[in-house]
Amino acid sequence: MDNQNRYDSPNTHKLMRLEALLGLTACVALVLTHFSEVQWLNFIVLFASIDILGYLPGAVAFRKSKGQRISSIYYLLYNTMHSLLSGAVIAGLWVLVFGFEWAILAIPIHLFSDRALFGNYYKPFSAPFEPQLLSSFANFEKELS
Repeated sequence: MDNQNRYDSPNTHKLMRLEALLGLTACVALVLTHFSEVQWLNFIVLFASIDILGYLPGAVAFRKSKGQRISSIYYLLYNTMHSLLSGAVIAGLWVLVFGFEWAILAIPIHLFSDRALFGNYYKPFSAPFEPQLLSSFANFEKELS
C-alpha cells in the first residue's frame, strides 16, 4: 500500500493482478501476431525454465520437510526466477547470444500469468513456501476491515 504499510488489501491486490493481465494480454497478442515466426521449442524452454529452476526445488523441499521451515535459498531461487528484472536480464542475454526472437516473450508471459491468473508474486521468507493462510495474517486483515 505504501512504504510504511507493506501490505496489499484485497482490492489493491486485484488491481495489481489487472495490471499483470494487461501485460499478459499484450505479450500473448504479440506472440499470436507473430505465431509462424516463434521458435516454439525455445519458447517452451524459456517458459518452463522459470519453474524448473525457481519453483520445483522449493516445492520438493517443502513437501519433504512435512511443514517444517525450508532453506531461504529456495525462496531466493523462486524470487529471482520470478522477477521481471531477472527476466529482462535473461531476455537481454538471450538476444545478445542468439539474436532477437519472439520466443523470448515466453518470459513475461510466464511471469504475467503467475501474477494475473494465480495472484502469485514474490515469496516472503517469513511465510510457508506453498501458500497457506497464516492465522496472524487473517487476524491482521480482520482487524483492518
